[in-house]
Amino acid sequence: MTPENDAAARYFSAITAALGGLEVFMRDDRSPLYRHGIVAKIVAEYIARLDKSFSCWRNRLGFMDTFRISRADSGYPVFQNLLELENDRRQADARLANIPQAGELREEMADFILRHKQFPEALQKSMAERLYLEDVKSEQTFGPFTLAQTAKVSVNPKTARPYYLVHWATFDGSANLPLVYMVTVEDSSASMVSQLVDKDKLNDKVDVPLPVDGLLNPELAHRFDDFTEKNSAYTLSPATIAVNLDKDFPDLHPKQLRRVVLGPFYSAGVTENNSVVAEVLAKVRKPDNAWLLTWTIQEVYSKGEKPGRKGLWSSEPSSEEFFINTDDLEAARQGVSSYENHALIPHEAYQALYAAGEAQKIFAGYKVHILSNGQVISDV
Repeated sequence: MTPENDAAARYFSAITAALGGLEVFMRDDRSPLYRHGIVAKIVAEYIARLDKSFSCWRNRLGFMDTFRISRADSGYPVFQNLLELENDRRQADARLANIPQAGELREEMADFILRHKQFPEALQKSMAERLYLEDVKSEQTFGPFTLAQTAKVSVNPKTARPYYLVHWATFDGSANLPLVYMVTVEDSSASMVSQLVDKDKLNDKVDVPLPVDGLLNPELAHRFDDFTEKNSAYTLSPATIAVNLDKDFPDLHPKQLRRVVLGPFYSAGVTENNSVVAEVLAKVRKPDNAWLLTWTIQEVYSKGEKPGRKGLWSSEPSSEEFFINTDDLEAARQGVSSYENHALIPHEAYQALYAAGEAQKIFAGYKVHILSNGQVISDV
């Protein structure tokens, strides 16, 4: 195995272990995030998509020589890899038609080995390509942009408006980071109020088969998809996105917007995004345990709604007043009401950082979660 292939194998083993541990954390009812209930469940679904993407990329290395990651920044694959994944999905059926079935390939490989006493590299690449294309066809990967879904609908009895929990995701091409968005919006459009609200509660005669693709309001769904695709960049603060949404949709009233930034990721011998972390992780005995995954949960919420104004000559729609915690310099810089920094690390790697006297400095301001024997231990 070449040094490049060895590094790739270590990277894929590490990121797979990290995403698996993160999914355990999100789905564990004992985890601190589980108090958010549906939020953790939604994030776990996107983590599963990421895991599927890495499974595809791993198979792709079996017949392609190059795979680039953002070694000095996010620790994730560069954006080009996601574009290639999407392109391969579209071409999958046509390419599979030109590759023998898996059973045929196995028979040919066995026959080649018996006759030539050599490993059938060309056949192995064909097998890897078939496995990759069959995998990528599933459409359950983490794409450059994943359209919104409505995951919950209810009614605010104070305003007598229906409200939705809507989520979507994007892979930011500049920061090379996966981003998951969730927004709770009230809908004051007359058609949806009359259809969904019955005496200040959800009309039980209306069957809403959740999750629903797109925004629940069909009149605004296409515009909402267009908005989210144009307003999901990492460079935009959550407050900016919430304000833009409030301005662009007079009938939608965003009450809370969350962004989950899944990264950066640190892997020994591969990433160079933190020299201190890299130096200590390099001493971890088992390569599969030589990693650290961080994520940030950002939240901005409305502290009140400014009523609209109607006049003879001009009028103004209602608008939300979003709370930015200016008492916290980092919250103000991020443009959020609050934020949480989290870190997930294998027990062996945490012990190495602790023994080196680096744990306290590296994890300052983070909620640390340790992965040990398939379980996640928090509040260490």
